[in-house]
Amino acid sequence: MTDDTPIRPRSRRKEARPAELLAAALDCFAEKGFAATRMDDIARRAGVAKGTFYLYFPSKEAVFEALVRENILPRLEALERVGQAGGGSASARLRAILAGLAPVIGNPRLVAIPKLVLSEAGNFPDMARFYRREVVERGLRLMTGLIRNGIAAGEFRPLPDPAVTARLFMAPVLMAALWQAGFAATDETPLPVETLLSTHADLFIRSIAAEQGTGGAA
Repeated sequence: MTDDTPIRPRSRRKEARPAELLAAALDCFAEKGFAATRMDDIARRAGVAKGTFYLYFPSKEAVFEALVRENILPRLEALERVGQAGGGSASARLRAILAGLAPVIGNPRLVAIPKLVLSEAGNFPDMARFYRREVVERGLRLMTGLIRNGIAAGEFRPLPDPAVTARLFMAPVLMAALWQAGFAATDETPLPVETLLSTHADLFIRSIAAEQGTGGAA
């Protein structure tokens, strides 16, 4: 089927349409990129008239923001609950967060979203600012807070800048997501995401652990 092949509009319940439109939009964005995708393309993929599409989403930017709110933010909120839960060590919570990220990174539809932001940020700075504010900064605050908690508890050694450490902690996670988005389809050996993240957790936590007998925080 080509992009010009008409798709017969299907009869659907009105309340089901937004989710279907977003699914069609994500497919189009992943295939063509944000700039090259037209609202007509999304409407055709979803099997609705363009006018129907505009009833729900006034612009591509609005579609992207809805995609983030629908697909990314609920998962981020779940990770925030893990990170903020009491009773566990900072190390255990960092490991649990990485374990929670594994199914996200392993989902090609979800990793298409950060890839889209990075590839189109220069041409669509408002889109990049939205994603940074709603996703990136919240994730970094969560990681920074956990690292500070670990330092205060004597679990981690004093670090010059926990916010920088949080960025270093997340860098391999982002790389794994981009690898999945760009190379998973052609990988002869699929990337073992769970193993990669658990290995990263082991190496990173060992690197910032307090030396025995130092008491951690100064």
